[in-house]
Amino acid sequence: MASQGALPRTAAQPASAVVPQSAAGDAPDLRRWLQLGLAALWVLDAVLQYQPVMFTRSFGRMLAESGAGNPAVVAEPIRWAAGIVEHNPTWTNAAFATIQLALGLGIAWRPAIRLALAGSVIWSLAVWWLGEGLGGVLTGTASPLGEAPGAVVLYALLAVLLWPARDRQARGAGGRGAFVAARPFGPHAARALWLVLWGSLAYFAVLPANRGARAMPGMIAEMAEGEPHWLASVNRGAAGLLAGQGLTASIVLAAVLAVIAAGIFLPGRWVRPVLTLAIVVSAAIWIVAQDLGEILAGGSTDVNSAPLLILLALAYWPLRPPRDVPRPGPAGPAAAACSRTGITGGAS
Repeated sequence: MASQGALPRTAAQPASAVVPQSAAGDAPDLRRWLQLGLAALWVLDAVLQYQPVMFTRSFGRMLAESGAGNPAVVAEPIRWAAGIVEHNPTWTNAAFATIQLALGLGIAWRPAIRLALAGSVIWSLAVWWLGEGLGGVLTGTASPLGEAPGAVVLYALLAVLLWPARDRQARGAGGRGAFVAARPFGPHAARALWLVLWGSLAYFAVLPANRGARAMPGMIAEMAEGEPHWLASVNRGAAGLLAGQGLTASIVLAAVLAVIAAGIFLPGRWVRPVLTLAIVVSAAIWIVAQDLGEILAGGSTDVNSAPLLILLALAYWPLRPPRDVPRPGPAGPAAAACSRTGITGGAS
């Protein structure tokens, strides 16, 4: 009797012998690439946290500044935590950097991904409060050109939306119009989170602190200090272009952000331009107003919010239905007979 490997393939395969292409191999899908992108940002944050200046008392004083303007219930724990860091800068900063490095490496390593993503949520929320003062959302000065609603809280949001789904969830999200962020809780909840996030950014854009004639131009101009010449020139050019037009700029920016917020509810073919707009706006803000997270000026602890918003937009990008590929099945006359009669080899 000939070996199984020498048996000829049948021309027709039973219906059960068709599997999605994503199940046919171990190639990373979009969700996995986004998880790796999140991991890379955590590792970069750890590298920035290992900068020598972070091991000095100035890091603790920088943390204390995030409590300014916040209610006492928020500001007091910030000052308490900043005092601990200021008096013990070496070991506290080493611990912070190592935790972030472990989170990044854990997300990149499949066996530890759930633990690392859960740790990302806990760590991000703690730093959002004690390190960023809740992104300034309670101070009345939060701005979409700055870190509002807080860069680190976006790490927590991405960790939740990129949570590894079970096989049944992944198959259910593979239909037309589905997207990666829909897998944990479904498309309705995911779209609601998008609406809240981008809607809040639109609201922050028209706060009194941001709609003054010199508010946005002044904020952009201040970013030039300490930056390379080419980046400082971008800041000064943008500030000059908006000189005296702060109110108009804030209204236009709010309108664009509102379109992005509401556009997530459009059908798949129309939502792509909205997501593209979100990516373009985020990239422009990162360059013009956030100066690449100020990583070129030194002393920055993260890349700011824009890269995370870009990752988030990609997590909402509509997925194409998976193509089916034939699964190797039984060969020979018996397989042909099964194919003609519609009988499959599996249990009913």
